[in-house]
Amino acid sequence: MQFRQQALSKLQSPEEIDLPVRFARPQGRLVLAVTVVAMIAAAVWAVTGTVSSTVTAPGILTHAQGSYVLQSPVAGQVTAVLAEEGDRVRADAPLLKVRTAQGDTVVRTIAAGRLTTLVAAIGSVVTTGADVAAVERADDPDDPLMAVLYVPADSGSTVPVGARVDLTVHSVATQEFGMLRGRVKAVGRTAQTRQRITAFLGSSQLGEQFSQGGQPLTVLVELNRSSRTRSGYDWSASQGPPYALESMTPATGAVHLREQRPVDWLLP
Repeated sequence: MQFRQQALSKLQSPEEIDLPVRFARPQGRLVLAVTVVAMIAAAVWAVTGTVSSTVTAPGILTHAQGSYVLQSPVAGQVTAVLAEEGDRVRADAPLLKVRTAQGDTVVRTIAAGRLTTLVAAIGSVVTTGADVAAVERADDPDDPLMAVLYVPADSGSTVPVGARVDLTVHSVATQEFGMLRGRVKAVGRTAQTRQRITAFLGSSQLGEQFSQGGQPLTVLVELNRSSRTRSGYDWSASQGPPYALESMTPATGAVHLREQRPVDWLLP
């Protein structure tokens, strides 16, 4: 009943036309102006600005020819080791001597390169087909290094040839010497199994490591050369490390994809 009486009283009162009109406060006008300016700036940036994204993947510094695993052609006891890890070996170079029931046999390399892994030791017993060494193929010791990245298959298809790549080399202090620079030279279109990675790198451990998240795609990165640095390659810091880079060094690469305008995301 009380509310009904208030409503009747309101109807009977004259219009309050003599009261001043309230306009927006200065603070409100300022907020409106800032909002409009921000919207205009966002629209201009969406049309003229660019946004770049990156794909990060693990990899390794190596030569583009890959590696091979050397297997013993005979069974017996190793009596001599004729090379050491890190040595450069020629094709058909003697690597091991194995004593068999038929006499001593020399195990030789298949192709020239650098001996990266030596499993056999003097006195050890090997069986036919056992892995005894891994050799990184390289015809010339001065052949430039490449970086091989193992990118998840769902991201590999977005990587364009020629894309800029920044590499963090695990044996180099990034804060002091910066990142190694390169460009995408080729993108594999076939997923790499653990066995194929092992065969290319000559290491079952690396094959397992790079295939943990599924079968990746390979991205081959050509490193930018520089005559001004000790390593012979271009770094984000002016000089880079004061020593040469070794092959089979782990690295992590950040691939810079094509730049896009934000407005492109809104267009069909």
